[in-house]
Amino acid sequence: MKIKDFFEDIVSQNRERLASYFCEDARIYWHCTNEEFTLAEYIQANCDYPGKYRGEIERLEELPAGYVLVGKVQAVNEAVSCHVTSFITLRDDKVLRMDEYWADDGPAPLWRQRMKIGKPIK
Repeated sequence: MKIKDFFEDIVSQNRERLASYFCEDARIYWHCTNEEFTLAEYIQANCDYPGKYRGEIERLEELPAGYVLVGKVQAVNEAVSCHVTSFITLRDDKVLRMDEYWADDGPAPLWRQRMKIGKPIK
């Protein structure tokens, strides 16, 4: 699988190409919102999400059975910015299972800012 193309097609909401990356019986899990999707449901949720996006892979680790991918996804108008960590399990070079953890980007919480600890990563 061309993992960079896969990520780009997810971010650009390429409905026509997304199914080609997955096994027909794939399951996708969004743990932060306690949701499990079939392939058809995932494509609908991903491609019908409002707005246009761009993204970049910040870290990619290849595993014997797949990948761990960390990506940054931003709305083109920059109204939304988030990070995703995806654990991708492959079968025959297609996604069988994808476990994702999405988090909104933003400042540290006020209680931690008041402690004056930490510093920006970038």
